[in-house]
Amino acid sequence: MKRKLRFFSLFIVLFSVFLLSACQKNTRNVYQEVKKSNEITWGVKADTRLFGLMSIKTGKIEGFEVDLANALTKEILGKNAKANFVQTTAKTKIPLLKNGNIDAVLAAMTITPERKKQIDFSDPYFYAGQSLLVKDDSTIKSIKDMNGKTALAVKGTTAVANVKKFAPKAKVLEFDDYGQAFTALKAGQGQAMTTDNGLLAGIATENKGYKLVGGTYTNEPYGIAVNKGQTQMKNAINRALVKLKKDGTYDALVKKWFSGIPGFNIKEAEGEK
Repeated sequence: MKRKLRFFSLFIVLFSVFLLSACQKNTRNVYQEVKKSNEITWGVKADTRLFGLMSIKTGKIEGFEVDLANALTKEILGKNAKANFVQTTAKTKIPLLKNGNIDAVLAAMTITPERKKQIDFSDPYFYAGQSLLVKDDSTIKSIKDMNGKTALAVKGTTAVANVKKFAPKAKVLEFDDYGQAFTALKAGQGQAMTTDNGLLAGIATENKGYKLVGGTYTNEPYGIAVNKGQTQMKNAINRALVKLKKDGTYDALVKKWFSGIPGFNIKEAEGEK
């Protein structure tokens, strides 16, 4: 009987600790925390040219989204604020956010109804669309041409479902990251690599013999993700985005990273028709 009572008491203690921890997570106010620390920790890409790529020369992650995160941090917290960066992948960005390892995700993340069930998004900051990357001598001209062919995509992205929607007879091979997917394209494991046009543009700029085809066949707006219920943080990000667009900072960053890429429409990416 005493053993049962001790076990029950231990169970109550552990359960209480669990509830306390859960409550603390639920009541966490990220906006107030970053204001106090004067730092924001962003989850970013480190494997995607133009958006976020680890530089061999500097040992730092560089790209459009890193520059934007730095600008947002200073707009939200002040010119002396610090932006910290944590490398994320398609599979890790939501868990890292949910666990409190990062304050926000700025990593070419498409706003979708499914993701909105787990996290909240800012207003769109980049209007992407899914496209195809092929070899220069490819006969593929559009997504419809992928029926009966093999498309290469990354796990955890919206690209897989979109291929099946627009080319139901296409086969899709999934990889852990964009580097693996492009290596598979070079090796002839598929006829086209597919993801958002901005990501493919980055790959095309550093690999001769490859091009984007077919324009965009989806509307894939990117949003900055925060954990569910972090309304203050989300609103602060939205206000900062508006200011950066008004003062020209945002436009300058888009042009810095995406101007001069054949077939890429900067105004479209900025949300202008």
